[in-house]
Amino acid sequence: MADTHRVVSRAEWLAARRELLAREKDLTRTRDAVSAERRALPWLRVEKTYVFEGPNGKESLADLFAGRSQLLVYHFMYPLDWVDACKSCSFWADGYDGTVPHLAARDVTLVAVSISPFARLEAFRRRMGWRFKWVSSAGSDFNRDFGVSFTPDEIASQAKLYNFGTQAFQVSEAPGVSVFARDEKGDVFLSYACFARGLDPFNPAYQLLDLVPKGRDEAGLSYPMEWLRHRDAYEK
Repeated sequence: MADTHRVVSRAEWLAARRELLAREKDLTRTRDAVSAERRALPWLRVEKTYVFEGPNGKESLADLFAGRSQLLVYHFMYPLDWVDACKSCSFWADGYDGTVPHLAARDVTLVAVSISPFARLEAFRRRMGWRFKWVSSAGSDFNRDFGVSFTPDEIASQAKLYNFGTQAFQVSEAPGVSVFARDEKGDVFLSYACFARGLDPFNPAYQLLDLVPKGRDEAGLSYPMEWLRHRDAYEK
């Protein structure tokens, strides 16, 4: 790799780095402005009652807040006909455990939700050594209502139902994040949701790969993340 990359003097490197720094600062300012707009979005009241099964038995959406006023839900792909949970969602989830206490200190609870039965989720969670809370939405409309569940007919027709109606999805369950808020009366609201590349900030490994010379190094693959395995499935 070093044989093909341009090598310059320190002065030239600093000049190029300062030029990029200016662009990075522009990006930071833009990101801060977009984040402010995100927080200012209007809220959507959640009228329906949803029931989940997890380590504490049956819980409502309001219960998942665990006494806090903000809830981050990661829609973790684990279709009923899959043996293992999604390797891409697992890639994201590998970074959650260390974050959970910091989020809790800022009045935020993080929970993963999947359509598969809780016993399957718990077995896979133990295999991966994860500690974050992971609950099942089996038997409810939760995944469907929040844009990450599709019927066989919808998949076959290539209907653009994912990511706010901008793209089709190839399997029955999709990844996403839904953000909820709860007011003092206990009412629950959807404040934000994101899908597809909007999920990038939730993956710390990708943020680090973006810093190194090869980057994500996925251009030559048949699809992005073709290289990916569950953490315990890489060759030792």
